[in-house]
Amino acid sequence: MLETETAYATAPALPPELQSPRAKLVYLYLTTNGHATVSEMGDSLGMKKMSLYSILKTLRKRDMVARDGDAYTLT
Repeated sequence: MLETETAYATAPALPPELQSPRAKLVYLYLTTNGHATVSEMGDSLGMKKMSLYSILKTLRKRDMVARDGDAYTLT
C-alpha cells in the first residue's frame, strides 16, 4: 500500500482586532503577496475600489498597512 504525504500550508495568524471578513481578506492577500495596488487587489479579490480604499484607510489608521506610492504593504 502506498502512503502519500500531503503538505498543508498553515494560514498566517490574523490580528485579533480584525473583525470584518473583508479586512481579513485584504490582510491575508497582502500577507501572501507582499505588496499590491488597489487595482491589483480589486482584480484578484473581486472587490470594488471604493470598498478597498475604506478598508485600507482603516488598516492604515491601526498601523497594520503602509502605503508606498500606489502600493500597500503590511507594516
